[in-house]
Amino acid sequence: MRAALRWTALVIAAVLFLLPFYLLLRNGLATREEITAPGWTLFPSGLHWENVTELFTASDVPFARSLLNSAVVATLQTAGQLLLCSLAGYGMAKIPYRHSNKVLYSVLATLMIPTSVTFVPSFVVVSSLGWISDLRGLIIPGLFSAFSAFLFRQYFLDFPKELEDAGRIDGLSRWGVFWRIVVPNSTGFFAAIAVINFIGGWNAFLWPLIIAQDSSSWTVQVALSGLLTAQNPKINLLFLAAAISILPIVVIFVLLQRYLVRGVAETGIKG
Repeated sequence: MRAALRWTALVIAAVLFLLPFYLLLRNGLATREEITAPGWTLFPSGLHWENVTELFTASDVPFARSLLNSAVVATLQTAGQLLLCSLAGYGMAKIPYRHSNKVLYSVLATLMIPTSVTFVPSFVVVSSLGWISDLRGLIIPGLFSAFSAFLFRQYFLDFPKELEDAGRIDGLSRWGVFWRIVVPNSTGFFAAIAVINFIGGWNAFLWPLIIAQDSSSWTVQVALSGLLTAQNPKINLLFLAAAISILPIVVIFVLLQRYLVRGVAETGIKG
């Protein structure tokens, strides 16, 4: 009886979880008239696969280019944060120096500043560099994250000191210890941070909306807003674009979800 109740609860939870994805696909492969019709049906009269062609060939919203831009921005930001934030976190956790606590508190203080407060000065800097409607303006400001640096610090605090000492005995410098011992033994945590940062970079909307003023530099989230605010919005294409835009996130999450749980546990942060 208990097993039956458990399976029933799991089936109900699975249906509720998959329902939004079904609605995206159902409406994305239907006509606009079927979506707005007063009598709603579970399935459209037919699957209109030509909507996919129409979405990728639309001249007002370059959806294919926006997918590529989002992939480039999210990938490079993730790589940059893994490099810079891991170095910052390792320095705060393992390298003793006089002002280490002041540096840590300064990093934590930046987490208390609302992101919207920094938009104007960041925009002024990016504009003065000529990076408006340029991928550099989208990527470079997001190459470092104080939160990721703090997570790396929490992880490296518990990294076995014996492994580092063994490397130093073998003649490795601190730089060599980091790259040849610490990083290879922290791949799980690096993967967890990579997943979190990639999802954040892919879903970013407000900063790309401000910087990507030309359609050639739109990310996928800005392209979705373009489909929504068009003079003649095509609702079915909007649903289809939303379904396609979440596919990379779903694939990455399914493949690397175990690293997310392990990564949060290994930071030492208690809920």
